Amino acid sequence: MINSIKFYISAGVALVLATFLLLIDLFFEDTAGHWIVMLWIGLFSVILILLGQLVHANKLIRNYSEQLTASKERLTNEIKHRLWAEKTTAESKVKSQYVDENIPVMLAYFNTEQRCRYHNSLFRKWFGLTPDKIDGLLLSEFAGKEFTASISEHIDAILSGKTVHEERILKSTKGFPYIFIEQYIPHLDNKGRIAGFYTLHTPRAQEKHLVVSRKSQQTLTEPHNLMSVSQNIPPNESDSRDSITASRIAQAIDSGKFNVYCQKIVPVDKNALLPIQYEILIRMLEEENNLMPPGSFLPLVDQFGLMPQLDSWVTGYVIDWIAKCCQEERSFFCLNIAKDTLRDKKFITFLEEKLKKTQLTASKLCFEIEENDAHSYSEDAISFIDAIRKIGCLVTLCGFGQSAVSMDLLKQMKFDHLKIDGSIICNMLHDDEDMTRLKGINQIARRLSIKTIAELVETRETLAKLNEIGIHYAQGFGIARPCPLHEIEDVAMRSGAGSAVDAEKISVG
Repeated sequence: MINSIKFYISAGVALVLATFLLLIDLFFEDTAGHWIVMLWIGLFSVILILLGQLVHANKLIRNYSEQLTASKERLTNEIKHRLWAEKTTAESKVKSQYVDENIPVMLAYFNTEQRCRYHNSLFRKWFGLTPDKIDGLLLSEFAGKEFTASISEHIDAILSGKTVHEERILKSTKGFPYIFIEQYIPHLDNKGRIAGFYTLHTPRAQEKHLVVSRKSQQTLTEPHNLMSVSQNIPPNESDSRDSITASRIAQAIDSGKFNVYCQKIVPVDKNALLPIQYEILIRMLEEENNLMPPGSFLPLVDQFGLMPQLDSWVTGYVIDWIAKCCQEERSFFCLNIAKDTLRDKKFITFLEEKLKKTQLTASKLCFEIEENDAHSYSEDAISFIDAIRKIGCLVTLCGFGQSAVSMDLLKQMKFDHLKIDGSIICNMLHDDEDMTRLKGINQIARRLSIKTIAELVETRETLAKLNEIGIHYAQGFGIARPCPLHEIEDVAMRSGAGSAVDAEKISVG
């Protein structure tokens, strides 16, 4: 109360002193001079106190005003984030429902305590349970010992970060035997800690001539090289057994049992005279028949040490296709290179011979290297990049910006393109830190004359912001979905003559 009235007290005292001085001047001219001096000193003192109080009050008002403005901005941002979260939740719900109803795999997610946090319809159907009989329960509480035996056996490996693949026979609730291709995939949080794991079970009706032995399970979990697997498994057994083993993958590579897809990467700026890119993607034929989820065979290929053979097959296939079928002169094709291929000297020799044989321009090929692989195998990556660039091919660094080592790689290696990590692109409209990071990456890349590619672009707003910042290329479901490689010409015709994406026609993936 004193703080609220002290200004008025000071003003009242000043008024009283001024009144005394006025009365003395008018009616009491014989008043001693020292009293008059004292009154004047008191009046000036009170006036100075009033000025100090006014300055302090003005400072408080300014501080309160700044706090109010900051609170208003924070509230506005929170409202925007809430609206975005509601929109994202609604979209995720639709996508989740699509996955729940259509994916031909028993999919579930468990936390580190093995309590179920997500399950799709096929998973529920196998057990014949409603969601409330599975949600939050331990796996052992709703699944029998036979079903949980595999997870119990590998739980330590799963929670240590290892992806486990296995094959076995299980009986349904009606007693009918099914061959199960199982995958247990660890889930890491943003700090790299194990937060849980996904389970993917692909049940297939067992045919009478198919037999799954313990030997085949070991084949799925232990790495072998191409020659040893082919020699250790009799041809008739490997041909008849309908499973994904090292032998089967090796045979698939030898016979080319893959479907090659591509995804278009286009210039963000309509007026930029930049060539179109296509990222090459592959699927095993089993994936197309819904025998396994897309991309699930690649961890197996890596585990069995067959990535150099697969990369060579894909590279050779794409080179032959470009030489025979591709009519787009200014486009080029991007191929992902595995860490084992970086260390494979035979790949460079194979590439040189293949380009020479087909007389294909080397700049039609761009090899993509993951940032983690480039950092972990820096010497091999430097040697590989030097050899590739000497041939005339282009090089892209993928997943750029996800760690502190990103900038160090630019000092050690020469890249033509930087593919910015998708987590930055997804969050940039709602996270100031990611937006600042994206702008910094763009400035550094332009200073080094490196083209930038934004992946996971799905909305018009994202594309417009990328154009404003000055990012060169965009890739994602909002730009173009993956399509078979042989459909490129049809896609090009439907897309028209323009090489850049039209923000008004972008589809949301």
